Amino acid sequence: MKINAIGLPVEPTQALTKGLQALLADYGVFYQNVRGYHWNINGPQFFELHVKFEELYDDLALKVDEIAERLLTLGAKPDHRFSSYITLASIQESEIVDDAEAAVKDILSTLKNLLGRQRLLISEAAELGDEGTAAMIGDYIREQEKLVWMYSAYLGE
Repeated sequence: MKINAIGLPVEPTQALTKGLQALLADYGVFYQNVRGYHWNINGPQFFELHVKFEELYDDLALKVDEIAERLLTLGAKPDHRFSSYITLASIQESEIVDDAEAAVKDILSTLKNLLGRQRLLISEAAELGDEGTAAMIGDYIREQEKLVWMYSAYLGE
C-alpha cells in the first residue's frame, strides 16, 4: 500500500480529497453569497446585519484557505475556479437579496447543508485515521451549530 507524506494511504486519501474539493466549492459559493448580502442588505436591520454578514464572510474566507491548505497537505491541488465551484457545490448561488429575513433564511439553510456534508466527511476522515481533517471539520461543525442556533433565534424559530 502506498503511503503519502503524512502517513496516510494514498488511494483512500484521494477519495477524501474529492469530498474536500466539493466542500471547498461550497465554502467558495457561500462566501460570495454572504458578500452579496453584506453589500445589498437594506432596511431597519441594516446596521446590525451588515456587520454580522461581514463577520461571517471573514470567517468563511479563513475556512476557504484552511480547506485549500488541508488539500495540499493531503497531496491534492485545491481548485480555485468559480466555474468548478458551481459544478461541484451543493450550495446554489443566491440572487441579489436585500431583504433581511430572506438573507438570514438562506444563511441558515446553507449552514444546515454544510453541517450534513461535513458530518459525512468527518466520518470518512476518522475511518481513514486522518485526525487533522477530522479535527478541522469538527471545529467547523461546533461553530456552525452555534450559528444555526443564533440565526434561528434571530428568526424567532
